[in-house]
Amino acid sequence: MTSGGYDPNQNPQGGQPYGEPYPQGGQQYPQGQPQYGQQPPQYGQQPPQYGQQPPQYGQDPYGQQQPNLGKDQYGQPQYGQPQQQYGQDPYQQQGYGQQGYGAPGGGYGVPADLGVRIGARVIDGLILYIPYMVLYFIFSDSFALSAVLGLVWTIVVVGYFVALETSQNASLGKKILGLKVVAPGGAEKISPEVSLKRNLFLAANLIPCVGWLVSLGLAIYIIITISQDPNKQGWHDKFAGGTQVVKV
Repeated sequence: MTSGGYDPNQNPQGGQPYGEPYPQGGQQYPQGQPQYGQQPPQYGQQPPQYGQQPPQYGQDPYGQQQPNLGKDQYGQPQYGQPQQQYGQDPYQQQGYGQQGYGAPGGGYGVPADLGVRIGARVIDGLILYIPYMVLYFIFSDSFALSAVLGLVWTIVVVGYFVALETSQNASLGKKILGLKVVAPGGAEKISPEVSLKRNLFLAANLIPCVGWLVSLGLAIYIIITISQDPNKQGWHDKFAGGTQVVKV
């Protein structure tokens, strides 16, 4: 006890109550105050909770897993690029090679319709029979000359079709309407034997008296068989081994 009523136990030096230890390491900040060298959190950013793992590479921080679709040449995962399967044809995905080459029905092109084939025969008939009719009226006074003219002209008609089909795969009428004759088996050229078989029905005109009637009946039968066949082949096409008239 000192004079003046001052008690050192109640107010030691510096104002620290007697018996209270001094703070270690300097002044203590309140809880939540950032330490020296620590960055304060940005505005609106939530600090990570205790025990929460930081987001991995390629993972959405909002909890959505990004799809891993392959790796690059350095072994790093790629995102947004599909990985091609081993052995998979890249052209198959684009639709290449899915449609087979060839025409419906196992042919070698689009079969020509009956109407356009009749039109081609009409054009060939005009080319051939207009000169014949002119010569016929000239020599009609002689039966012998008319008979010889009919024989010669039948050979000319058959030779016309055989020569053009073997050299150009089409008569003039077919070429005008965009048609051609395909050889049996899809061969590039038609042999003279095949073409002769195909046009042999034209020789029916040589039959005396009824030749024109027989030729007309064979032509009608060709029209019927073409209309009933899925590949538009007439009986003369099958007789020749399987020729076919197609669009160019």
